[in-house]
Amino acid sequence: MNKLKEVLIENPVIAAIRNDEGLKRIVSSNANIVFILYGDILSVRDICSKLKEKGKLVFVHLDLIDGIRGDQSSVRFIKENVKADGIISTRSSNIKYANQINLFSIQRMFAIDSLSLKTGIKSIHDTNPTAVEVMPGVASKIINVLKKEIKVPIIAGGLITNKKDVIESLSAGAVAVSTTDSSLWNL
Repeated sequence: MNKLKEVLIENPVIAAIRNDEGLKRIVSSNANIVFILYGDILSVRDICSKLKEKGKLVFVHLDLIDGIRGDQSSVRFIKENVKADGIISTRSSNIKYANQINLFSIQRMFAIDSLSLKTGIKSIHDTNPTAVEVMPGVASKIINVLKKEIKVPIIAGGLITNKKDVIESLSAGAVAVSTTDSSLWNL
């Protein structure tokens, strides 16, 4: 069992923050894992630093940070300058490079139909991410299929708005859920 999977099992609710208000709420919450879904090349280091000071495990969604391109230099910047624990990305090249430089990698995939599911599974096998975040997270059937096809931890994200959604996603086989709903961060 990889290190990240163990941490996800112990901390199944991940705080996903989209703005400074979310940042203020997360620093005093019980959530130990945070997905940064906002910011720019100038602010992301400060955001990460505030979270790391509180002992949080921090992942930066590379595709959502203004001023950062989806290339190897950006991944290296996140590791060396921002000091995040890992990245999230939909781009296979980012996932592969993060793995090469010993940075946790979470591949985000959108499962909107059977073709995207099939393509996503192939991409996961090709890139070997540390974990996969499947969107939308309330898709129990998709989580069940992925669980049978891939061997990395699954994180359910998107549309997780209540305790029932958390329980259903975890019951379907996800090891954790990510949510911007701060009322769920202390479950």
